[in-house]
Amino acid sequence: MSVVATISSDRRPCGGPRVITTAEGGDEDSMTRIQPSADVSEDAKIGEGTAVWHLAQVREGAVLGENCIIGRGAYVGEGVRMGDNCKLQNYALVYEPAVLGDGVFVGPAVVFTNDHFPRSVTPEGKLKRGDDWEHVGVTVKDGASIGARSVCVAPVTIGAWALVAAGSVVVKDVPDFALVAGVPARRIRWVGHVGVPLEPDGENFWRCPESGRRYVEHHGAAGVDPSQSEATLTEVPQS
Repeated sequence: MSVVATISSDRRPCGGPRVITTAEGGDEDSMTRIQPSADVSEDAKIGEGTAVWHLAQVREGAVLGENCIIGRGAYVGEGVRMGDNCKLQNYALVYEPAVLGDGVFVGPAVVFTNDHFPRSVTPEGKLKRGDDWEHVGVTVKDGASIGARSVCVAPVTIGAWALVAAGSVVVKDVPDFALVAGVPARRIRWVGHVGVPLEPDGENFWRCPESGRRYVEHHGAAGVDPSQSEATLTEVPQS
């Protein structure tokens, strides 16, 4: 992942976005653009080709990969790490210490929390500071998607290529390829890399109707009651 080396203020057109270039240079398509109304810390690292739109805020120490999109009014907390090709849609709030893999989609108005038991004040009535509480984060693996207005309650991990339905409240880890929905979110289907629900293809096997990829469902270790363990899904290797 390449990150920004310099900010070239003299390349900013009147009323247009800031243009960020790397030390190695690059063509126009690979340059990072930050809209004038966005608030991006000088201590943040922004990958090549990433766009930060109006009113978004990227805090100190945040690391954004290449070709990401940070939508209008979105918030990226201090020290948050995002991989390449991520999309953070309008007004999504990603609080530290969240970690997002490559190709993650975070829908409009999604919230990632970061506190077990939030309080504004101590028992003595004094305002809490940053070191008065334990920061806990949301981890999102490669390719996963979080639907609009969902809330992910930290600490929680969203598995690779999983899909969280709009409006869900996630309070426990989500397996790879799981489609979860509801309050609290529960698995209702499996999805593949394309994102559409998989169709049965024999006992414990599933197939993507669009790509043809096949997956196999697992039901816990030997001797473990299947009802007491979370099912998982893995892709069948292509022959």
